[in-house]
Amino acid sequence: MLETNPGATRPRPSLGDAVRLAAWAYTPFQRLAARDLYGLLATRAFTANGLYLNLGYWKTARTIDEACEALATLVAEAAAMGPDDDVVDVGFGFADQDILWMERFAPRHITGLNVTPVQVRLARQRVQRRGLAEHITLIEGSATAMPLPDACCDIVTAVECAFHFHTREDFLAEAFRVLRPGGRLVLADVIRAAPEPDGWRQRVQDFNWNQFAQKFAVPAANADQRAPYTAKLRAAGFETVDVTPIGEHVFPGWHRALGHDRALFARLPLAGRLPYRLLLNFDARTVYGAFDYVLASARKPTQKGVLNGAA
Repeated sequence: MLETNPGATRPRPSLGDAVRLAAWAYTPFQRLAARDLYGLLATRAFTANGLYLNLGYWKTARTIDEACEALATLVAEAAAMGPDDDVVDVGFGFADQDILWMERFAPRHITGLNVTPVQVRLARQRVQRRGLAEHITLIEGSATAMPLPDACCDIVTAVECAFHFHTREDFLAEAFRVLRPGGRLVLADVIRAAPEPDGWRQRVQDFNWNQFAQKFAVPAANADQRAPYTAKLRAAGFETVDVTPIGEHVFPGWHRALGHDRALFARLPLAGRLPYRLLLNFDARTVYGAFDYVLASARKPTQKGVLNGAA
C-alpha cells in the first residue's frame, strides 16, 4: 500500500500551468510533447492512494486503486519477474509500479527511465521514504536512447507509455540492446484498433485516433494495428512474440468508474473534466472504438539461438 493521502503533499498547479492545460485541452494550437504534458499534469494522479496514471485492469478490480495495481501486477506476472532479475522500467511515472514490484516480486534491482523531471524528482523522494533507494535507481533518460550498457538487464517493461516514444520502433531496438540473451520484454500499450466495417464508425475511429495522437504526442509512426505491431517486435529481433488484446478489461471499467466514482472524476485535471463529462453520454465502445489495448510480450533469443539462426 502506498501513501494513503498523497494529495496532502501534492504540489498544486500554478495558474499559468492551469491556463496552458486549458489551452492544450480546448484549442488546436497548443501541442505539448509528452515530457511537457506530464510536467504540467504534475501529481494529478488517478488513484486515491499513490500516484498511478494508468487506466487500470478491471477484470476483477472494483476501484481505480485496485485496477491500477492490477495492471502493474499483470505486467510483472507476464514477465515472470522474480529475485534473479534486473529490471529496466521505461516511463515509470511516479514509480508506483516499481515500488509495488520490489515489495511484491522482489527483483534484484529496478532501474527506471523517465523524461519528465518532476516525476523523476518526486519518484526518487518516494522511493527513499520507502527505504528502497538501494534497490530502485531512477534516471532521467529517454526510452529511445537509453543511458545504459548493452545486455544489462533481464526484463524491460513499459506500462501504458510506449505509444509516446519517438518512435516505438526505436524503443524496441533499444530494449533488445539492453536485454541479456533470453531476456523478456513486456508492454502494456495502446495501439490503433482495426477499422470498423461501417463507414460512419470508421470515420469516428479516425477522428478519435487523430485527436488522441495530436493531444497526447503520439508520433504518426506509432499508429500501429496489431499485425504491424507484432511484425515490429519480430523485426527488432525478438522471438516468442505474443500480442494479446486486453481492452475489454480496461476501457469499459475505466469508463464506468468515471461515471460512478465522483472522487476519481474530481481528480482529473479541470481542463479534462468537461470533455469527459460529455463523453460519459456515450458507451465505451463508441468512445474507445479507435483504440486497442494490448499486453505484448517477447523474448530476446539466447546466444545459442542467435548462432543457430545465423547458421
